[in-house]
Amino acid sequence: MKRLTLVRHAKSSWKHPDLSDFERPLSTRGKRDLSGLAKRLSEQQPSPDLLLHSSALRTTATAERIIQTLDLADEQCLAVPEMYESCYETLLNLIQSQADHFRHIMLVGHNPGLMDLGNYLTGENISHFPTSGVQFIQISVLEWREVAQSCGILLHLDYPKLHQ
Repeated sequence: MKRLTLVRHAKSSWKHPDLSDFERPLSTRGKRDLSGLAKRLSEQQPSPDLLLHSSALRTTATAERIIQTLDLADEQCLAVPEMYESCYETLLNLIQSQADHFRHIMLVGHNPGLMDLGNYLTGENISHFPTSGVQFIQISVLEWREVAQSCGILLHLDYPKLHQ
């Protein structure tokens, strides 16, 4: 059995229209939600063996807070430029290429790719995966290369509005 945690970045700011989408920082609300997200991640799941994140500013900021809260080592964390604006197939290929000694992988990225990946892996039909949202998925495979459609079970879906 493997475990996959999907984390959508915290809410970003639109205050600076001169910035590219890639460069958008977190909003005040995003920073507030991120604090709760990181705390809940530390309480709900064992820490990931590997954390992969998009290199966009908002996902990097989200990942850095998670990394700090979970006290992950640098060698456990990697920015993956291909995760920015990626479709679920790109994310699936990324997961399938990981070493099998990793039992729990966390992806910190963007919609619609993350939501589509979660739906593909679990057979669920989640129509909205909000910012600072988390999907905890149990994957019924022994090797990451075996990850395929409907091989997972959604154990828990978490997002900030559940805690307000």
